Amino acid sequence: MEQSKNTSKQGWKEYLHEVIFEADTSEGKAFDVILLVAILLSVIAVMLESVSSIKAEYGDILYIIEWFFTALFTIEYIARLVVITKPGKYAVSFFGIVDLLSILPTFLSLIFVGAQSLLVIRSIRLLRVFRVFKLARFLGEASQLASALKASRPKIIVFIGAVFAMTVVLGTSMYLIEGGENGFTSIPKSIYWAVVTLTTVGYGDIAPQTVLGQALATLIMILGYGIIAVPTGIVSAEMNKVKDLHPITTQACQHCGAEGHDSDAAYCKKCGGRL
Repeated sequence: MEQSKNTSKQGWKEYLHEVIFEADTSEGKAFDVILLVAILLSVIAVMLESVSSIKAEYGDILYIIEWFFTALFTIEYIARLVVITKPGKYAVSFFGIVDLLSILPTFLSLIFVGAQSLLVIRSIRLLRVFRVFKLARFLGEASQLASALKASRPKIIVFIGAVFAMTVVLGTSMYLIEGGENGFTSIPKSIYWAVVTLTTVGYGDIAPQTVLGQALATLIMILGYGIIAVPTGIVSAEMNKVKDLHPITTQACQHCGAEGHDSDAAYCKKCGGRL
């Protein structure tokens, strides 16, 4: 009798896991499509609430809609934790954190006015569309990009450090050349100008007036175009090294909810649970 109850309990958990985490069945796909529509509508409602004229006329309705979707997503979040074998693993995963952050702002708005505007973070949950419509190849491309960025991290850190040192030197030089009478009243402000110029943004709020200052500014602008290309080259080189040996599937781990496993994987790459 006890074994029968345990089997029954395991059965409904497995069924709900298929519906909530997978999109292989008609019920699972319908659940995810409804979820995506709900996310989209809730984000639109938050955006509309920020428009003063709409809020003045439909504020009460939007408030009710906001709480309705928050209650819906809260139930969904709790259900995900219940049906998964290792809820702690899912809670600290990317989607687990996003799911939690998508419901917290409404409750925080009871204490902090305006916190509900942070509900637009729900739009990140739309990334689930890759699983719903079986766009597994995009998951593979995303995995390659993530690997390339991770491999590029040391080089990019060194590059950013070099750029920081360069802006300090160039900003200080411009401060010495132009001085306070031309708007470069301090070294920090001059460094700000160097960053704006080097990144080719060019707000125009400060501009060199002397010939030497303008010559240095011209050099920084030309240098800026070259610097922009460096991170792109670093990441591109690393992406060429990444080999996608196995196609990526949309299968979700029953233990931690992780996705993006190789098609021939028998165990989850995040928690080690059997797939």
